[in-house]
Amino acid sequence: MPKQLTLDDARRSLAGHLADRGAAIHAKYGPRVGWNELHQLLQDKECCRYPVEIVFSDQGLEDGEFAHPFAKSDDPNDGYVMRVHPFFATEPAVVPALVLYQLVLVNYGDFASPEDAETFGAAVLGIDREDYHDQLCELADMVSTGIATMYPAAAAHGHAGCGGGGCSCG
Repeated sequence: MPKQLTLDDARRSLAGHLADRGAAIHAKYGPRVGWNELHQLLQDKECCRYPVEIVFSDQGLEDGEFAHPFAKSDDPNDGYVMRVHPFFATEPAVVPALVLYQLVLVNYGDFASPEDAETFGAAVLGIDREDYHDQLCELADMVSTGIATMYPAAAAHGHAGCGGGGCSCG
């Protein structure tokens, strides 16, 4: 009798696939994935299923949300606009971490979890998943008005992240 696969089986399979894909992208575009490498991998159909254009805009972003992909139309083949909070326009070194986290939504849709996004992004960047999570928390806190209000000195200096006592990343 064939084994009946569960939703948990599918999630574990996706997590493994994302780790493998991330490692392959890191091998192709690493060891350091910066601004230029990010643009190259966004053009690579093996890495990015649909066209993605990066735009610095907070239109449509929620408080504390550093980036999000928005479909250009109902047809995913028309591509996505990856809106990145304008706070990061002068920080191109951190943009790959932000975009890679959101890229799983472009490639895999809503089935991909935040943990899947962390697994993928960390693998592409060649860093530990917990370190990547902490980095994302710190970056999210930089664009969170709640954190800036609760910890104004820390937020002004970019130190309100997970280690700063006021993490908004959940």
